[in-house]
Amino acid sequence: MRTILIIGAGRSASSLIEYLLNKSEKESLHLVIGDLSLPLAQKKTNNHPNATAIALDIFDASQRKVAIEKADIVISMLPAHLHIEVARDCVVYKKNLVTASYVSDAMQELDEAVKENNLIFMNEIGLDPGVDHMSAMKIIDEISDKGGKMLLFESFCGGLVAPESDTNRWNYKFTWAPRNVVLAGQGGAAKFIQEGTYKYIPYCNLFRRTEFLEVEDYGRFEAYSNRDSLKYRSVYGLDDVLTLYRGTIRRVGFSKAWNMFVQLGMTDDGYVMEDSENMSYRQFVNSFLPYHPTDSVEIKTRLILKIDQDDIMWDKLLELDLFNNTKIVGLKNATPAQILEKILSDNWTLEPDDKDMIVMYHKFGYELDGAKKQIDSKMVCIGEDQTYTAMAKTVGLPVAMATLLILNGKITTPGVQLPIRKEVYLPILKELEEYGVVFKEQSMPYFGYGPDNTI
Repeated sequence: MRTILIIGAGRSASSLIEYLLNKSEKESLHLVIGDLSLPLAQKKTNNHPNATAIALDIFDASQRKVAIEKADIVISMLPAHLHIEVARDCVVYKKNLVTASYVSDAMQELDEAVKENNLIFMNEIGLDPGVDHMSAMKIIDEISDKGGKMLLFESFCGGLVAPESDTNRWNYKFTWAPRNVVLAGQGGAAKFIQEGTYKYIPYCNLFRRTEFLEVEDYGRFEAYSNRDSLKYRSVYGLDDVLTLYRGTIRRVGFSKAWNMFVQLGMTDDGYVMEDSENMSYRQFVNSFLPYHPTDSVEIKTRLILKIDQDDIMWDKLLELDLFNNTKIVGLKNATPAQILEKILSDNWTLEPDDKDMIVMYHKFGYELDGAKKQIDSKMVCIGEDQTYTAMAKTVGLPVAMATLLILNGKITTPGVQLPIRKEVYLPILKELEEYGVVFKEQSMPYFGYGPDNTI
């Protein structure tokens, strides 16, 4: 039996573990599932004979090293900043490593050592990053193989709630880490290029600069810009492309509503609010408003946000019970962002029967034989339930598939890498179709950003 060590048994690991257990007999696999919570790891084994649960504290170096040394390959489903210690141990014990996270500077620094030991450290092999890389590179390579020249690449992805579970005015529920949603867009201006012109959107304006998308059978969506689209120019071989833009998908109206929190200052994670533990939701809102001897918190909120009481934006705020004077935050030394996350979690948590939805949309503009053309590629995936979500499927399955391909010698290129080579993306995209992750490609007229391509 070949041992696969899976570190981290959280939400995203469900489909990953299920896939590998289903393959375990045929592929002679034994899964060791390690998590700080032994009961959680035990639950994920589903009492399968080819799975063992262990309590694993990633900060316990001896415990971590023993588990890694015994494995044939390691999957880290930890938060991104915790991968590096696992990665260093994998170099020492000469183990291949798979993660779904962005390549950090610290991880990239291991590239030379990884290559010297003929190891494969596959990163960014989840959904976004991951499925987006693979589905994009497939078409970019096809265009290049035909002799085409890329002019435009736009890529959008969003974790949303499925239409049948869309039951609130925000048309949104948490399907992934709530903290990441609250802090989205912070840390610097969004950077991209349109028709050869560099564009920058500061955080204060991010949610008011959106692009609209139409997806057949699912209606209209909007997208706001990701923080740094430019870093993928070299990765995708698009250094000369005129337009490169990556964005996050939401239902129309979400970004305008979210901007209210940004303008009030509720998404700030840089300072602690005094006596937050005893603060009511209403007091939290009032903390950001000017003093007035007679106006209520509701009136002051509408005045500062410039919305009327019959505005749908106001209804969205009321739905969150923000002005309740009896609901208590209950978090010690909390930042505004942490308090906002707590309030939103009251309303945006998936119910037991709720289903989530992943939407991905790529646009490829290119020139071939003197003619400008465009391909749009769209994917929609609906989850099964709270455990086997579309998010868990689209993150976990590519990780599992890549792991098996590495174990079986089908992926051979050593180094710290992304899934942008044909040996990686072709078999994984093909197998993902069996699990309902299917991209529909459509030829479109190329329009750029206007009749004369000026902006």
